[in-house]
Amino acid sequence: MLIQESESSFLFGGNAPYVEEQYEVYLGDPASVTDEWRAYFDALRETPAIDGSDRDDEAHSPVVSSFIELAKRPRVAMAQVDNGLGLVRKQVAVQALVAAFRMIGTRKANLDPLAWTPPRALAELTHTYYGLTAADLSTKFSTADTFLFDEDATLREIVSGLEQTYTGTLGAEFMHLTNASERNWWQMRLESTRAKPSLTIAEKSRILERLTAAEGLEKYLHTRYVGQKRFSLEGGESLIVLLDELARYGASKKVRSVVMGMAHRGRLNVLVNVVGKPLHALFNEFDGKDADHLPEGDVKYHKGFSSIKQTDDGPVDVVLAFNPSHLEIVNPVVQGMARAKAEALGDGDTASVLPVEIHGDAAIAGQGIVMETLSLSYTRGHGTGGTVHVVVNNQIGFTTSDPRDTRSSFYSTDIAKMIEAPVLHVNGDDPEAVTMAVRLALDYRTEFQRSVVIDLVCFRKYGHQEQDTPSITQPLMYRAIAAHPGVRTVYARKLMLEGAVTSDQVEHYVKTQREGLEAAHESEGSEVAMPRRSDSVRYDLPSRNELLRLAQKVSFVPDGYELHPLVSKMMAARREMSTGEKPIDWGMGEHLAFASLLGAGIDVRLSGQDSARGTFNHRHAVLHNQKRASRSDGVLIPLDHIADGQGRFTVTNSILSEAAVLAFEYGYSTVNRNALVVWEAQFGDFANGAQVVIDQFIAAGAAKWGQLSGLTLLLPHGQEGQGPEHASARLERYLQLSAQDNMRVAQPTTPAQLFHLLRMQALVFDRRPLIVMSPKSLLRHPGAVSRLDELAHGAFHEILIDSQIEASRTSSVERVILTSGKIYFELLEHRRKHSIADTPIIRVEQLYPFPSQQLAAELARYPNLKTLVWCQEEARNQGAWSFVEPQLREILSSDSTLSYAGPAASASTAPGYHSAHVARQAALVSSAFAE
Repeated sequence: MLIQESESSFLFGGNAPYVEEQYEVYLGDPASVTDEWRAYFDALRETPAIDGSDRDDEAHSPVVSSFIELAKRPRVAMAQVDNGLGLVRKQVAVQALVAAFRMIGTRKANLDPLAWTPPRALAELTHTYYGLTAADLSTKFSTADTFLFDEDATLREIVSGLEQTYTGTLGAEFMHLTNASERNWWQMRLESTRAKPSLTIAEKSRILERLTAAEGLEKYLHTRYVGQKRFSLEGGESLIVLLDELARYGASKKVRSVVMGMAHRGRLNVLVNVVGKPLHALFNEFDGKDADHLPEGDVKYHKGFSSIKQTDDGPVDVVLAFNPSHLEIVNPVVQGMARAKAEALGDGDTASVLPVEIHGDAAIAGQGIVMETLSLSYTRGHGTGGTVHVVVNNQIGFTTSDPRDTRSSFYSTDIAKMIEAPVLHVNGDDPEAVTMAVRLALDYRTEFQRSVVIDLVCFRKYGHQEQDTPSITQPLMYRAIAAHPGVRTVYARKLMLEGAVTSDQVEHYVKTQREGLEAAHESEGSEVAMPRRSDSVRYDLPSRNELLRLAQKVSFVPDGYELHPLVSKMMAARREMSTGEKPIDWGMGEHLAFASLLGAGIDVRLSGQDSARGTFNHRHAVLHNQKRASRSDGVLIPLDHIADGQGRFTVTNSILSEAAVLAFEYGYSTVNRNALVVWEAQFGDFANGAQVVIDQFIAAGAAKWGQLSGLTLLLPHGQEGQGPEHASARLERYLQLSAQDNMRVAQPTTPAQLFHLLRMQALVFDRRPLIVMSPKSLLRHPGAVSRLDELAHGAFHEILIDSQIEASRTSSVERVILTSGKIYFELLEHRRKHSIADTPIIRVEQLYPFPSQQLAAELARYPNLKTLVWCQEEARNQGAWSFVEPQLREILSSDSTLSYAGPAASASTAPGYHSAHVARQAALVSSAFAE
């Protein structure tokens, strides 16, 4: 019977690049390849091509094509054309077998602690698949391209070495890496050790102690707090071993800070046994004793903590970030925190700060934020020098365990291959293999500054929560789980068989752990200190002369530096502003705010899509020489040259992501308190894609967790006739989220207002997010300008009164219009055009906290006020109306009425037809003045 070679053979597809590489080396110097390869290529060059054409020594494809065709032929046919090259072909077959193990060996690995599914039979991992027979098992072959042996070895020995390395309890995927040196690194580290760790008895004892601590806590909570949610780690206790080793071994790699993010599964265990949260604090939460006194607080399995972990190689700062129930949303927050910590160490020392993302197997494959965060990995503005991704692979998502339902990839970790991250799959029942996986991951990260994934294959002893009954939907899996003794028991038995520990030592670990838990429960402990806001300020204005100096700095262009004509015109206008010849426009006002902060030693960080130039071509924080020779030169950032010892200025055109980038900047802002951190949406409504970040972190982080952030959002907003998607930043949503003094929501209408607002945000210690409805048409509006003196003096004003109404005329005013945003200028033009007198227009520049006192004082100037009009260009069910109406009624006298001037309620944010937009704007402006 003839055995045909399949086109899916590794000899056919997977080994072609290897053959081509060997042939390229051979062409350069025949002596540089092994004797077997040289004989093979010599013979191929002397043999006519299979298609009958002449061979071209400089082309690889004919050689590879011949190689493939030979591989696809029947074995008998191959024997007929052997011509004495049988041993060479067998050596090639051995190399194909090695390649197969490296590529898919992990699919045969012993990874599942439950072993509840039958092992996969993979023909590609058998020597017979490549035409090698039982008679070849005793034949010696070259192992020059492996790290299995120092010299030639028999095929039997090679197969055994490959199986030990790639199909044990630690499997590795790394052949997808394009960098040959990285692939070679993994081959060397795995094959030379057979993927087996070498641990001391002390290290093994620590592993057992950590497993005992993990299991002991879960059992204690299960019996003392029956029925309470805790999202148990039972079945995945090796996670504690993994994270403990990350911190301890990381310290030997000069890691000084570990920033972790995870969802709720096993979080309580990690908080106590890795991060160091006091047990009494956890027990108080179970007992309903809330010690942090926050406005709202949160459930215990959402909370974070930080502490200093002592290791043999020095202290390590370990942080677990707060996270809501949105499973993976914390990932970019962790990245932002890590970036800020690295920059604080100086020059972005990413090696010293290790971000760790702990995923669920269903979540990593299903949550889009994972992909967005992975895309940030190696970008200039958001990279962190490599992340260790840990997948707590319970083999089930809520009630779903069938891969056909949970994902469209073979492994849940396949998404990480988009950034070419190597993946280590490890059996959670082998904590020594887990330890080796950690060390490999950290060594790789240290060597190459790249991310790596550890897929911890384990199980979930109980349901999604402790009250769940998972056997309803997964009877076979939970039958296997019921029979499993637990990883601590499995490992303790192993160590006792080795003679590494005695049964008395094992029992001592259990007893000590139990006694510690009981003692902690009886202890009152002390309150966990939470951050508090301060009302103190450090707000000193730069003098007029200092502003002039800064204006010259930001408008300076070196001689011979050729700008684009449009940018050149803008910079020329800025130079006129720097001498006082022209008023300050929006871009210049923003630049002067940045420059004054940088000069005071405060960092400024700005990111978003097109933020360096500005979506509306108004910023140009980064200048480009049109005559530059390459991409790496000709870039000038004036804000980098403000003063000696200035703050760090970072402006980044981010990836096309809202959720991940905004969450990153939020995380960054919680760590770097000496910075103005700004995220800018390309259009305000683009923030819709990051609503989870806004709802759960920005708006509620302080009330739930006491986590303070000074993040600023710039959200372009305004009805400009550009259609519904480019009209509204959804002002109403931010106002609906505003409560308990949690953030500021402002809509400034002049450059001076923006200048003071941004400076106040950076300089006031009272850290809270700032939401700015930033303009589009006002960026170049001739009326939206400021004098330099308005920047040098004064402050941000929550309301701007109508200075055109003289004090002597206030008694004749019966109608006052209140508004916010760019519609003010349309109202102003309508009043001028129609010569309307005695109708003041007051701008509300800060909507939350609402300036009730300032408005009441201003309205009191009009004793005969009959009608107060709120005018807005957003639809009635949108914008600020629903928010301001009850607050205006509180300050309005009983002799006056409150009316609304604006569009009717609408399902969409704006008309899509330009003619409809023009008609709507004209109607609402006119209605504001109508009796």
